[in-house]
Amino acid sequence: MAHGENAPLNITPGAIRFNTDSMKLEYFRIGMEGGNTSSYAGIGTVAAGEWVQITTDSPDIQTGGTRGVFSGGFTPATSPGNSDVMDYINIATTGDAIDFGDLSAGRSALGGTSDRTRGIVVGGYTPSNSDIIEFFTFASTGSRADFEDLTFARRYPTAASNGTRGLILGGYVSDYQNSIEYVTIQAAAEAVDFGNLVTAATDRVAVCNSTKSVTAGGETGSGKITLIEYVMTSTLGNGASFGDLTAARRGCGGACNSTRGVWMGGDNPADQNTIDYIEFASLGDAIDFGDLSTAAGRRQGHVSSPTRGICGGGFPNANNIQYIQLMSKGDSVDFGNLTRTVSNENAGASNGHGGL
Repeated sequence: MAHGENAPLNITPGAIRFNTDSMKLEYFRIGMEGGNTSSYAGIGTVAAGEWVQITTDSPDIQTGGTRGVFSGGFTPATSPGNSDVMDYINIATTGDAIDFGDLSAGRSALGGTSDRTRGIVVGGYTPSNSDIIEFFTFASTGSRADFEDLTFARRYPTAASNGTRGLILGGYVSDYQNSIEYVTIQAAAEAVDFGNLVTAATDRVAVCNSTKSVTAGGETGSGKITLIEYVMTSTLGNGASFGDLTAARRGCGGACNSTRGVWMGGDNPADQNTIDYIEFASLGDAIDFGDLSTAAGRRQGHVSSPTRGICGGGFPNANNIQYIQLMSKGDSVDFGNLTRTVSNENAGASNGHGGL
């Protein structure tokens, strides 16, 4: 059964299938609130069922642990300009980031996502809008390689992945964007049209599991927004409403594992310390999670493991890294520092996020 097909209404929780789109095993689970078999199609806000990838690999095999890489951003301190620096951390530990390599050129306001072995960095500002996609390999420190291009240049996009396909969502060109493009992460080729978001906006932030890509917050011509919307990553189409954040803001840090998506900080207009979360299996509004120990605006440098969510850098002029335990609600804890002070969206990518 291809992933894009609707699940039968009488499907049994715990059933296993081979997804011919992603070439991976999946099992079927019900929504977090339970529900009867007639609710499994996930209509409206009824508890939904979904196919979830069975993990047969781990980042420990690939890199000895889940690795997060932060790329680019704007460095406003001693030598103002767009940065080409790439840093990395081992998410399971704490400590300062280590040099990973360099982008092809300094870029800020970029997006990033990944599969188990490869990260991609998309779009940005150079100081003109960029259509560049570059990729790197988590297990090998060093500079990136060219991946081809977006269908059009944009800054402030966000990105998500189900481990096979990478989505690039929203952003800004000469106006706010609602377009969605996709690439196959292991095939270096130009991006292809996927569909459209409900709302044209910039500074949105996406989280994902193996089936859904969920994007939240951002800014439109009318101001900051609370809207959360989602798409099914393996099926082309337009966004649909998921719910709302607890507060309107743009440029949050995002984090996710296979069950939970979290948004941290952002600004509206001051830097925020708000953390809120959703459960992927059930549509609805975000719930309070806790607070950042240091308020952070436009902090799109974010990475995840199955247990931790991490945000690093961001506006106004930060190099600090903070983390949360994804399944335990509470405030963030200091992790360490990036190798440089950075604002205006560095791109984060990890080999252990919820889409894997």
